[in-house]
This record gives sequence, structure tokens and C-alpha cells, in this order.
Amino acid sequence: MIHVTLPDGSVRQYEKGTSIYAIATSISEGLARKVLVAEVNGEVWDLSRTLHEDASLKLLTWDDATGKNTFWHSSAHLMAEAVESLFPNVKFWVGPPVENGFYYDMDLGDKKMTEEDLLALEKKMNELARHKNEYIRKEMPKQEAVAYFTEKGDAYKLDLLENLQDGEITFYTQGNFTDLCRGPHIPNTSFIKAVKLTGIAGAYWKGDANNKMLTRIYGVSFPSQKLLDEHLAMLEEAKKRDHRKLGKELSIYTTNDEVGAGLILWMPNGTVIIEELEKLAKETELAAGYKRVVTPHIAKENLYLTSGHLPYYADSMYPPMEMEGEKYYLRAMNCPHHHKIFDAEPKSYREMPYRIAEYGTCYRYEQSGELFGLMRVRSLHMNDAHIYCSKEQFAQEFKAVNDMYLKYFKIFGIEKYIMRLSLHDPAGLGKKYVNEPALWLETEELVRNVLIESEIPFVEVKGEGAFYGPKIDVQIWSAIGREFTLATNQVDFAQPRRFKLSFTNQQNEPEVPLIIHRAPLGTHERFIGFLLEHYAGKFPTWLAPMQVKVLPISDKFSSYAHTVLQALQKAGIRAEIDERSEKIGKKIRDAEVMKIPYMLVVGEKEMLENKVAIRRQGEGNTGTESVGTLIEKLTREINERN
Repeated sequence: MIHVTLPDGSVRQYEKGTSIYAIATSISEGLARKVLVAEVNGEVWDLSRTLHEDASLKLLTWDDATGKNTFWHSSAHLMAEAVESLFPNVKFWVGPPVENGFYYDMDLGDKKMTEEDLLALEKKMNELARHKNEYIRKEMPKQEAVAYFTEKGDAYKLDLLENLQDGEITFYTQGNFTDLCRGPHIPNTSFIKAVKLTGIAGAYWKGDANNKMLTRIYGVSFPSQKLLDEHLAMLEEAKKRDHRKLGKELSIYTTNDEVGAGLILWMPNGTVIIEELEKLAKETELAAGYKRVVTPHIAKENLYLTSGHLPYYADSMYPPMEMEGEKYYLRAMNCPHHHKIFDAEPKSYREMPYRIAEYGTCYRYEQSGELFGLMRVRSLHMNDAHIYCSKEQFAQEFKAVNDMYLKYFKIFGIEKYIMRLSLHDPAGLGKKYVNEPALWLETEELVRNVLIESEIPFVEVKGEGAFYGPKIDVQIWSAIGREFTLATNQVDFAQPRRFKLSFTNQQNEPEVPLIIHRAPLGTHERFIGFLLEHYAGKFPTWLAPMQVKVLPISDKFSSYAHTVLQALQKAGIRAEIDERSEKIGKKIRDAEVMKIPYMLVVGEKEMLENKVAIRRQGEGNTGTESVGTLIEKLTREINERN
């Protein structure tokens, strides 16, 4: 008998050679109908595989990220089978799952794929799915695998086989399609109930422009038509909320080829949002005991050699400038500058924890193909800060940073979030990670304990830590369910030693501090991009670039409209007047398009009563009020950041 440990800690006994599917069925037949794949001792397996020794087992469904990815990977194979039935001489390269679906790269010879072909392929995929063909795994000796693809004349798969050895090669077959594949896969094709092929693109073989251009077909699939319909509706909504589209329509930001790709030019409306975010951050950090600093945008080469950033991140940094025999780099990170501020004056335990903050501008040379609106840029304005503390102070300080995140989530209406605890991979010590195995384990446990005690939802990811310590990637979801990486919260045990930082402890001895790198609002670029999509451009009043538009019905009421405008501006409310010779309906529509929260219509009745007729963006008329009463309400709404 073997012992199988389930995620809840319970242990069940089974005969050796029992399949994972049989184990799932023994737990619950209803569960077994939903399970797509399993995690055995941390490794993902097909349900048809059998267990021959004690193991930990986690059964994964569509609701698990790994289950979903497996579903989409299997759908890529189903699509390949459909393609092969319509284009018999096709040759396939790779077909992985991606963030929202899957794709497959293929060589169609002299054939061209059309939109009509996509519709035919969708129909064929639905037909094949109903056959309930199993995904059958077969381990294959390299010699046989090479012979198989040599006979088919498939240079692409033969190329993949070059770097594989006996024991590493598996084939998967479903229906009439066989592919070289590591797997795993879902049990059979009938799980795939709804398919949409979303596009055709070109893709160079191996991503090399010197190689042949292949055809890439994108698709997405679901275990029900309802889920597909919801997904397509979300995509339509996402198009309306695209931050690049809204950024242009609302005059938030622009870019210019002469300035350079990935270098954002913030227009007046965008600058207002930046200043409001900075104001919020400065108020919050002042209350939390941070001191503000300002540091240069460049530094000498030796600073980044000391920090260790230059050897690790040279490819992401702008090339050096040489002046008077010295090399200077545009800074790609603020931390080395902050370490020098900490070290500028002796510190005692009475000054610890020492917290310093800066909206520091960093420059990173992202590859041209990776630039994307505000989400991937080359100039970043970062809500950065560093906390220097003793090991005893760490838990409280790290928890306080997480509490700051939670406060911001409430302000911005972020309801779904998760912390990704990124750990080191022992195999990368000395290469990707600082070679301090004991310190890695100790600090990872410190972070893990804080997250558990704070009851903050988190997942652990191996091999994604920063080079100097574990980190938390903060994942948030917008109002329509799109996932974003907001910021990171990092622990650093390496740089204090590199910079020889210390403070005098209570025993009057030098002690090396721990450092917490944190940026709860991330960068202006990424966060404003998120907010544009989250709010669909309809910013809350406190954050809106223009809060009020005064709309006189005609020129006769222009003087009174200016009186209203002056009262608003005197109260610190961002307001403008629309004095164009347009009908009031046109003025209202234009203000609605610019998503201005409040529109104040003034005519003869309003002028005589010293009132304004109020319209809320997207709501229409909400009645009339005196100017003084409205200003009181607006001021309260803005100050409370409602």
C-alpha cells in the first residue's frame, strides 16, 4: 500500500499502481468530473498516470491557474489536429498556453490562413472535441522520436529534439494527431465545450528575424459556452477601457518619436493625476514616520558595482556616459543612492527603524518589442522608499508596509488582490541570486510568517526572488477582472553588507540592518495605466484632472458663470468654464465625453437665485443648489477621497 497526502493534511491508502483519476473518484465522483490535472509532489501530472510510492497530491480544476493552463495547452493540440485535417502538409513548431488562451506556430508552406479558415477551424475543433478522444501519453526513446519526425520530414520537431535526451521525451496523441510534448494534458477532448479562435499573426521561427516567418493562430477555450460568452464580453469592455485609447482621448499623456520610445510626456491632465497621487503618498508616508529625500538621476559606475545591480542588470540599463575618465550611468534603481544617505551619518538603535522615501525617476532600457503604453516604459517615476531596521523590528515594519497597501486598495476600490511571495531557487545561487543559502531561508521564513499572521492572501513562487532577497509581487485585479502587477515589496539582506551599512545597537556594538524596499503605488506610469482601465476613465472627483465644468446657457449668463468659477477656484476646486457659442446640449455632451465629474448649468433662473443646476457624469440632472452649499459638499468629497 502507498500513502497519499492531500492538501488538507489527510492521508489515504491505495494499492500501488492506482491512477490519479481513480484516487479522485474515490474522494468524490463530482470532483473527479471536474479535475483536469494533478500536482504530485509539486510536479504536474496527467490524471491517467499511476502512483507507485508515497506522495502528496493536489487535484486541479479550471479554477486553478495550472488547471486552466493545462486546459488551454490541450486546446492548442486540438486546434493543431483541426489544422492538420484542413491543411494536410502543415508542420508545427510550438503551441503553448498564454495569459488568456493559447497559440500554435506553424508552417503552412505556400498556403495562407484567412479569417474564413478560422471559422472552419472552430467548427472542426468543436466536432473533434465531441469525439471524447483521450490525450494519451507515451514515453519515447530519442532514436524512435527522431525516426518518427524524420519520416514526416518535420525539421521543426527535429530541432526541438536536438537538446533532449532519452528519458526526457514524451509524445501525446489524441484522435489522429500526435505531437512531441512534455505535457501534461486534460483527460479527453470532451472537456472543451466552447472555442474561439481570436486572431492570425506572423511569428519568426525561434523569434529570430533571420528565420522563416511562421503563421501563428491565437485562440481561447472554456469548459462552457457561458464562460466563453462572458470572456468575449469582457474583451469588448476591455477595448473600451484600454488605457492607451483613454489616455489619448482624455489628454492624459503622449509619446513622440523625437523624444524616444517608452519615454512618456505627461500632459496637463496627466500631471494633475500625478500630483494628486504624490500628495496622497506623502500624507500617508508622513503619518507613517517616513522622511523625504531627493537624489540624482545619475551615478558613477562604482555605485552600481558595489550594489551588485550592474553585473545582474547591465542589459536593462542605458549605456554609460564617459566624462573626465569616469563612467556615469542613468540610474535604473533608487536604492544605492538611499543607502548612501543612510550611511552619511552614524546611526544608533534610537534612530531605527530609519525610513526614507522619494518619488525617484529611474531609467531602464526595455526592449522595443516589450514597450506597451504606460505598462512597459523606459522612464519610471517610482513611489519608492527604503526601511532600514533590525531583525527584531522587521516583522512590525513589513506588516506596516502591507497595511499601507490595504489602505490604498480601499481608497482606489481594489477588491481583489493577492501577494506573490517570490523565493529563490537554490540552483541559481551565485548566478541569479546572492550566494547566502542560510540567509535566504531565514528571510523567506520571516516574510512568510508576517503574511500568515496578517491573514493576507498569498501564493509562493519559486525562482522569482530579487537577486538580493525574497520579494512580494502585488497582484491586483481591475473592475472588469484584468490582472495587473502593481508593485513589489522586497527584503534585502545582501546590500547592507555590500555597502557596509551598520547601526550601533543597545549593546553598543555595530549591527547590520535589514532593508525593506517598498513601492505601494508602484510607478506613476503603471498605476495610472491601471486606474484608467479600472475606472474606465471616470476618475473619482478627488483624482479627476478637471473636477467641474461651468456651462452658461448663453453669453447673457457669462458674467454669473465667471462668479461661480471664481468661487470654485478660490475653494481649491479644479474648474473651467465653457464659453463657446454652442448649444447647451453640445456643451454637456462634450463634458460627458471628457468624463468631468460635475457639470454646472447656469441660466436666468440660477443667476436670479444664486444657484447652479447640477449634472453628475453619467447620471444626468441631480437638482439645484446654492453655490456655497455645493462647494461645501465638493470640498468634503475631495478631502475624504470618496
